[in-house]
Amino acid sequence: MLPEVLLATVPLEHVLILGAILFAIGLYLALSKRNAIGVLMGIELMLNAVNVTLLAFSRYVVSPRPLDGQVFAIFVITVAAGEAAVALALAVAIYRHRETVNIDEIDVLRW
Repeated sequence: MLPEVLLATVPLEHVLILGAILFAIGLYLALSKRNAIGVLMGIELMLNAVNVTLLAFSRYVVSPRPLDGQVFAIFVITVAAGEAAVALALAVAIYRHRETVNIDEIDVLRW
């Protein structure tokens, strides 16, 4: 565990900038990739960026309930795990049927 002095030296703005950069990278990946796995990786990166900002606000903003950020981060992690499981199962099923995971070539409504 890091000492309390080291944790307090990083300002809130730096952590929020890190979260914004991670979110922007994830958004770029989700919108620019043609591969379904790449899109899923971008979505996961965006969810992790949200977790970083939730934990930063939980750490630096004084509230009557100090564990709210951690509880929300746990919810986001469980939603991300469920999303990843369902999306990868869909990707495997589509690959077995279409033999591609390229989003441009997948037109599921016309099987």
